[in-house]
Amino acid sequence: MAMIRTLFRYLDRFRRDHRGTALVETALILPLMVPLTAGVFEFGNLIHKKLLMEAGLSDAARFAARCNSQLYTNAGLAAINCADIATNIAVFGNAAGTGNARIAGWPKANVTVTIAAPGSCHDAVVAGVTQYRSTTSQVCIVRAAGTLDYNDIGMLSLLGIGPITLSGFHEERLIRF
Repeated sequence: MAMIRTLFRYLDRFRRDHRGTALVETALILPLMVPLTAGVFEFGNLIHKKLLMEAGLSDAARFAARCNSQLYTNAGLAAINCADIATNIAVFGNAAGTGNARIAGWPKANVTVTIAAPGSCHDAVVAGVTQYRSTTSQVCIVRAAGTLDYNDIGMLSLLGIGPITLSGFHEERLIRF
């Protein structure tokens, strides 16, 4: 009987003692919180790179839609390659294609700028119905498209997620001044 009383006394003291509770809670939650936090940071990095890529493609399409190499030639200046300059703008953020790329590891080879490709021009008016508002009979489209191999997946590789390919495009109406 004394042994049972002693056991109950120890169990009662153990029940009322709260020392070490935070350590036990931390030990239970930490294995869940570390991967979750790392995943949030990794996802944020992935979205940031996607937004940088889309901003570059948007800038490239906007430039290519307004670029007119014929204007340079008619003015007696050296002819320019609008698509190449637009590609430089997409990747490097400048027409010369110098400096660091917007995104480390994003090569020019992964960006395509298409200016008024066959099939991208549409009649402004079809059978008397205005399809596109325009001062010209046809409306042509400029398209900047690109891909980025995202290999920095970090802890997501533990879940079996391999390299991800980000892709994007931007289209503008060809204006040409």
